[in-house]
Amino acid sequence: MRIALTAEGTYPHQFGGVSVWCDQLVRGLPEYDFGLVALVATGVEPVRWELPPNVTGLSVLPLWGPPAPAGRGSRWLRPRSGPPVAELFEVLLAPPDEAQDRFGAVMRELFEYAQRENLSAELASERSVRLLSEAWRRHWRLDHPPPTLQDAVTAIQLLEHALRPLSHPPPRADVVHAVTNGLGALPALAARWRYGTPIVVTEHGMYMREHYLHSRQDPYRWPVKQLHLQFLRRLCVLGYTEAAVITPGNVYNKRWEAELGADVSRIRTVYNGVNPADFPALEDEPEVPTISWAGRIDPIKDLESLLRAFALIRAELPAARLRIFGSTPPGREPYLARCQAMAAELGVADAVTFEGRVALIRDAYAAGQVVVLCSISEGFPYTLIEAMTCGRPCVATDVGGVTEAIGDTGLVVPPRRPAELAGACLALLRDDDRRRRLGAAARQRSLEYFTVDRAVSAFDEIYLFLGTGRPLPVAPAGPVTERPAAAEPAAEAAAEPAAEPAAGATVTYLEATG
Repeated sequence: MRIALTAEGTYPHQFGGVSVWCDQLVRGLPEYDFGLVALVATGVEPVRWELPPNVTGLSVLPLWGPPAPAGRGSRWLRPRSGPPVAELFEVLLAPPDEAQDRFGAVMRELFEYAQRENLSAELASERSVRLLSEAWRRHWRLDHPPPTLQDAVTAIQLLEHALRPLSHPPPRADVVHAVTNGLGALPALAARWRYGTPIVVTEHGMYMREHYLHSRQDPYRWPVKQLHLQFLRRLCVLGYTEAAVITPGNVYNKRWEAELGADVSRIRTVYNGVNPADFPALEDEPEVPTISWAGRIDPIKDLESLLRAFALIRAELPAARLRIFGSTPPGREPYLARCQAMAAELGVADAVTFEGRVALIRDAYAAGQVVVLCSISEGFPYTLIEAMTCGRPCVATDVGGVTEAIGDTGLVVPPRRPAELAGACLALLRDDDRRRRLGAAARQRSLEYFTVDRAVSAFDEIYLFLGTGRPLPVAPAGPVTERPAAAEPAAEAAAEPAAEPAAGATVTYLEATG
């Protein structure tokens, strides 16, 4: 069988948990041919992974840089006067619970237009700017200042770049597997519209939740943010609607997906897994109390809370050390510099080391007595199950599938609470017996539930059933069946930005969900 694997900003051009997952999947199924469809920034990014022999092709789709190629025409497409740009704007300005079916039809018409004409040029035209400005005036409340011409230009630029994948030839495969929702699902949707290919959508982190969180840092005015977030939300719902199977990496994601409109009968949770041979049990510990952290240097990982927590730990244990491992993605260098400056301001720079990417990730876990994860959003983190397989106890924030991974083998604290994070770390650093007992239990739990063979076998089964058109059997039981009620995402979803928010609503919503 041929599988088209589509991803946004990850494999094979970046490192990180999602890329590890992709590489495991491709290498674990050597009997399948994989064609990679990679959404990247500019198209000049180097391939950072050595690709296995069953990767039979790599299509690179830049979202920025030069415009997407103009369509070459196709006999199967009906001619029409132009793309439904005005309808797109009307749909995006409608309330979130309305016009979703029309959005799917509009997206398909945009795809058909992009395959034969220059969609980028049409969206960049004065006509499109005028249409959006007129639509905003019709929908905007009179007691709020209307969006400006600059807002219209900026919003259309964001949409034009987001829609560039529709101008590329759809991938041809027996199954198309989108490794994320949102923009990463666009090539999958194109393949379904052109060839009827069945789609698998896998979400590691929650695409929409992370975009809501990131949006508070965007330099755009609220009307632009609102329109862009509405586009991404509708696109995610469309991805769920068109998918034959939705495979979240944890039960927490499943509840978000259901809240956003996914058919729960199509959802099948597949946990990430590791190869136990790559993470044998660690027998020794550092001689001094040491905390290790591993991951990419990114604001969503919230290293600032970790540094504040470590300052509190250092006040109690002056010999304590913090070792931070991980690469800095392009564009995140200022965040790394900010963290380094914060360590100096807190007076702990002499005990904190930023050590970059480590060749063997197991060495990062061996470097600490306790492994910490302090993110404000996660899916099902590899760092946790890798550290657990090594027998290291973990302290982690209660986000995404973290509690599903740890169970009762580590300590979980709320995100953005440095004092509670510090207290949990101190509890383990000061209690040798408890630390070692939890580490042993963590390894046993990981070996039982979170192995790569288990994860790969699940997708082997999914591909085979989709390829033959048979319904999937009932999924096997996992370590949990539901997320605790306290983590129900309905309250977060209910706080989603309204179509016409008051000033400051961005910060209010994101602080509530953060």
